[in-house]
Amino acid sequence: MPILDLKNVSKIYGSGHTQVRAVDDVSLRVDEGEIVLVMGPSGSGKTTLIMMAGALLRPTNGSIHINSNEITKLSESKLPAIRLSELGFIFQSFNLISALNAEENVAVPLIINGINKKEAIDKARQSLDKLGLSERLKNLPRDLSGGEKQRVSIARALVNNPKIIFADEPTANLDSKTGHEVMDLLCSTACKEKRGLVIVTHDQRLEDIADRVITIEDGKITKEKNGGHAKTCKHK
Repeated sequence: MPILDLKNVSKIYGSGHTQVRAVDDVSLRVDEGEIVLVMGPSGSGKTTLIMMAGALLRPTNGSIHINSNEITKLSESKLPAIRLSELGFIFQSFNLISALNAEENVAVPLIINGINKKEAIDKARQSLDKLGLSERLKNLPRDLSGGEKQRVSIARALVNNPKIIFADEPTANLDSKTGHEVMDLLCSTACKEKRGLVIVTHDQRLEDIADRVITIEDGKITKEKNGGHAKTCKHK
């Protein structure tokens, strides 16, 4: 059973001669521990697709199942709980709260989910420690390097033990060395912890850690190929 299963999903904006099909009849499944790369030119529908898969945007047509739960049938009031308990998000711009230190940033989704602050901070420290940031717990985002900010972002995405993680251009703001470190972290996360991972990117280096690489153009999947994960993964 896939962790994520999109069936004939479309997103249509406007009507008549102004109608735009941002995503057009796309089907995609992601299994436990699988890394799927979604690539394509700007405006191809990549971001719209990941927003729908992550329960941030409703499709016009089609169905989306997360852990066998059809989220397209859920009310708006129930979707935040799905996002908090089942999904993790990693953003290109990190999206850290500037007034909070590293451990507080990671604890935020736990606190929103009803966990008391002390327990949330303890879990945040454990998550940051796994990513080698035990010496940066009290640092504000302005005092962290780009790679450290991205690791805080990854720790925050993992702290709720999500079944699937969505990453939007996770290496775009990083230099080559740090980008490779983040790639290795993502690969390790998917393989060791058996989480599904969907990465939207222009970075062709990420093909090395992917099981599958999907290309989207004009809202449709136009190509699918195997990535280099089977050859390069060190975490099997």
